[in-house]
Amino acid sequence: MSAVDERRSGPGALASLRLRYSRTFGMAALIALLAFLSLYPVSMLLFGSFHTTPPGVAGAFDLAGYREVFTSETGLVLLNTVGISLAKTIPSLALAALLAWIVARTDTPARGVLEALVTLPFFIPPILTAMAWGMLGNPQVGAVNQAWRWITGSQAALFNVYSYGGVVWHMMQYSTPFLFLFIVEAFRAMDPSLEEASRMCGASQGQTLRRITLTLMLPALTTGFLLSFIRGLENFESPLFFGTPVKIQVVTTLIYDSINQRSVPEYEFATAMSFAVLALMCLLVFWQWRLLGARSFQTVTGKAYAPRLIKLGPWRWATFAICVLFFVVAVVLPVGQLLAGSMFRFFGFYSWDMLTLDHWTEAFDNSDIRRGFLNTLALGLAGATLTMILGGIVAYVSVRTRWQGRRIVDILAWLPWMMPGMVLGVGFLWGFALLPGPVSIYGTIWALLIAYVALGTPLSTRVMSSSYHQLAYDLEECARVHGAGFWRTLWSIVVALSWPSFAVGWVLTFFGIMRELSASILLYSAGSEVLSVVLLRLWGNGQSEVVSVVGLCTMALVLLFRWAQARFLARAVATG
Repeated sequence: MSAVDERRSGPGALASLRLRYSRTFGMAALIALLAFLSLYPVSMLLFGSFHTTPPGVAGAFDLAGYREVFTSETGLVLLNTVGISLAKTIPSLALAALLAWIVARTDTPARGVLEALVTLPFFIPPILTAMAWGMLGNPQVGAVNQAWRWITGSQAALFNVYSYGGVVWHMMQYSTPFLFLFIVEAFRAMDPSLEEASRMCGASQGQTLRRITLTLMLPALTTGFLLSFIRGLENFESPLFFGTPVKIQVVTTLIYDSINQRSVPEYEFATAMSFAVLALMCLLVFWQWRLLGARSFQTVTGKAYAPRLIKLGPWRWATFAICVLFFVVAVVLPVGQLLAGSMFRFFGFYSWDMLTLDHWTEAFDNSDIRRGFLNTLALGLAGATLTMILGGIVAYVSVRTRWQGRRIVDILAWLPWMMPGMVLGVGFLWGFALLPGPVSIYGTIWALLIAYVALGTPLSTRVMSSSYHQLAYDLEECARVHGAGFWRTLWSIVVALSWPSFAVGWVLTFFGIMRELSASILLYSAGSEVLSVVLLRLWGNGQSEVVSVVGLCTMALVLLFRWAQARFLARAVATG
């Protein structure tokens, strides 16, 4: 009998042992990969902040970088950064909340179309709208100011984009749709019976809004505020285009100038400043956790409810106009300026005899533009695919398993979210230069790919985690009962049902790679330039007309991907 039991248990025990070792090896490999994408650049930031020479050059260690960080001049730059971020976050949050309320809770006409129009600026690379507003808001020859002078006869400019107001204005056009995406679903998920109960108890509409609606929206509002504030701290395009010409400096442009605009690059100061920014980001995230950690904001319960829209009457056309106005300002005006810039011989001179198509020919014949476009497309396709696969694996381990070490995996995948692109770029700049072994990554296109995967991993993990949370564990158990193995169950159940979320995350990650500039400007080399770097170089050379052509082509690509994403989601919902 014991021999029979031994024969029965022997293969099973061996298979179980093999599975345990495979799982341990897989977890170790995953943790090592995530540590390379997150902990390694952080450790290199710490190393470089004490190192006296550029990456890859032998030197000594001192505190000179931190001494320069903790000076009154640097402190003023930090306060300037915080002030600009607050100045754009507060109105952006208010406008996003208004737009989300209009779309989610009112009977405004064409709310589905309006939602797509409001979110469209989020997918447009900020460098393109920055260049467009640089032409629209130029105080001398900007189209807005020219139109103002023609209408009013005034010689003064209506709007000077090269100012603090211009920096905040451009940042808001990206921040508002970003916040809208966070807030609109919170409005949809809130039980309207809570507001109705408040009104029945005698509260006015304003009291209900203040005491019920905004209180229950506090998690979404504070999360959105913090995310937008952090994005404001790490913003690079707006201060670079509209602040640098008038000596307005923030931490990202200060780091960039320290490396690229000094006769002798100050790597030690730039790295110390980057590490200080990273520490500030961590403190902000911990503050948010403490703020919301002990409070309850449950609004979705087991009790069914049917959300009811607020009847606005004639005012619904006013709310419709508000949404359309935002779309016109954030999309139509920049795209129209790019179209005009591409069709006229010189920027600022708009007359019939100045019409030309020469800029289109010049753009398509430019080898740098072709190489930048192909590099961006290749990095976008490969980076988005690799990032989503990695995010899917991380999310599966964190959500669908009880494996030891899953919390470490989740934390490591989240860590790059706290690092602005400029900071991560500096970390990898040191990391790739000091990477041991025969493989050289420094100065190659692989450096950009690794940085893009690191920057996109937090987003891909959150997208896939949300999808996995919606899948009942019974589905996998049923497949196992019917004889399906682990990999068959994973492919036929988990992957098949989460595929729409994977596609959505892929599109978001692809757009993130297309618009990334801050890390790209530090890690590119000759031959590996991406389109954003090429556009920045053309703009610096005064070729705004050629930039307009490339911007229009990029806008067309954005619209094509957004259309494909909408069609895919509609088909997935219809077949689901």
